[in-house]
Amino acid sequence: MKGSKTAVSVVEKCKTILTSNWQGNLNTIMADAQGSKGEIYTSKVNYFIKKGKPYLWVPEEDLHNVNTIIDERGSFAVATPFPGPLLNILRSMKKLPPRVALMGDIVPLKDEKVQLATECLRETITSEQKAFKESSYSVSGVLSTANLESTSRSQNLQDLLDSNKSYTVYKLDLSSCTYIDSNGSTHEVDLETIRKTKADALSPFSMSLIDGINQSEARRRALIFFCITYLNKNVKDALMLSADRKGFDVLGKTLGPVMNDGSRQYLWEELRFELNEEAKDIESFCQQLVSMEVEALKTVSKFSGI
Repeated sequence: MKGSKTAVSVVEKCKTILTSNWQGNLNTIMADAQGSKGEIYTSKVNYFIKKGKPYLWVPEEDLHNVNTIIDERGSFAVATPFPGPLLNILRSMKKLPPRVALMGDIVPLKDEKVQLATECLRETITSEQKAFKESSYSVSGVLSTANLESTSRSQNLQDLLDSNKSYTVYKLDLSSCTYIDSNGSTHEVDLETIRKTKADALSPFSMSLIDGINQSEARRRALIFFCITYLNKNVKDALMLSADRKGFDVLGKTLGPVMNDGSRQYLWEELRFELNEEAKDIESFCQQLVSMEVEALKTVSKFSGI
């Protein structure tokens, strides 16, 4: 494993955001008995992706159900989920969570289609839960320190299915997809390309994976060793920011430039690490992470005399 600038395409980033989250902000045009008012109504709703299309679970009492009768146009925004302290650190760096903005028609599903969508969702949840239960200690050891109630996609989607609430299920027929990076720059994404792009195998687990690493003092210390060993960077603190099949990004607290008064402050810097082999699943990723921890500890111990 080594430091790298391995590129993940914009399309892959879009797909990862959409398949790692389970909720987003739905926007529809306000309406009443007299028709459309032209104002935008927004609320957070649950969703999942099937064949590149979002399926939205909207509570029956939500105003979207009235709005879409008059005007079915809408938009749906999904941000990269950042658990724990990550969001506040990014804000201090004047960065925003990367997000995906989808535009299209919000079409209600008929009863038989609702049943099919629900069964597909149930199968997705079962598959993810099975992968977690059958994982080795290298995976369970990481996820054991995560707050699964707030970070597990499958657990939160299961709560949706188990809820006593009544929902209207919609399909979002896409007309455009835009990726908005952490600096606020926009990138248009071809709909056919994003539909055909395979989701990263890590994305359904990425939020729990990142939180599990960041909640563990031992693993955060290992991230510091990674920076020293693979990037020759002396960092005071480190947090995992993102993970994908090619590698992972770390926020390292590095010593900044000398100020006019001669002082220096620690600043957060985004650092990229490349996996030796692309991770085909969460098992492969965690095994490589553990191997890296062992190697980094040996290197640091050798030079520090630990």
